[in-house]
Amino acid sequence: MERHFERDLEELKEQLLLMGGRAEANVLKAVEALRRLDEPLAREVFADDHIIDRMEIDIEERCLRLLALQQPLARDLRFITAVLKINNDLERVGDHAVNIAGSAARLAPAPHLQPLVDIPRLAKLAGGMLHDALDAFVRRDTERARRLCREDDAVDLLNRQVFDELIRYMTADPSAVPRAMELILVSRNLERVADLATNIAEEVVFIAEARIIKHHAEDEEPDDQFSRS
Repeated sequence: MERHFERDLEELKEQLLLMGGRAEANVLKAVEALRRLDEPLAREVFADDHIIDRMEIDIEERCLRLLALQQPLARDLRFITAVLKINNDLERVGDHAVNIAGSAARLAPAPHLQPLVDIPRLAKLAGGMLHDALDAFVRRDTERARRLCREDDAVDLLNRQVFDELIRYMTADPSAVPRAMELILVSRNLERVADLATNIAEEVVFIAEARIIKHHAEDEEPDDQFSRS
């Protein structure tokens, strides 16, 4: 029974990583659709998101079944509850990819207002954070997870720079407002992807150390129910 449970946990991890890979790829595809103003590519993102949604449901059902039938304790309990949260975060990453693709499709009929520089940079930062968060999850690398939480500040700063630049652009040319607003939405969605990567990194620390580090709770004592492992 114990070996069977361990196999179930490993399969759960693998399924979550498959979902994470799809979500990450969909964000990159959405940004590429924006860069190329490629509406058919943007519509591929919409189709791929249905797969991510189905994966979310399957993973949630697996987690609830394991909680009900195995009644796990300590690290195994932390792992399953963290997977439930990460599963939801990855589904939301997929939603942000859809939002970006929607902007790409709406912007496709006309040329870019200006060369896209900061938004691809922002996508690279946010996508890199998501990739690193999933890698930290696989390795239970708490040092890397904590470092990721600090990297979010760079994404926030770049998002603010994109916003300020586009506001100046709209002020100088009011006819550009609708297209500039789409780019602001894209930037905001990428910033949210980075936030979700940070959430995943926080769960890595919770799994490995039974510590909650969100909201500056790093110094709080771990709950006894979760810490015996």
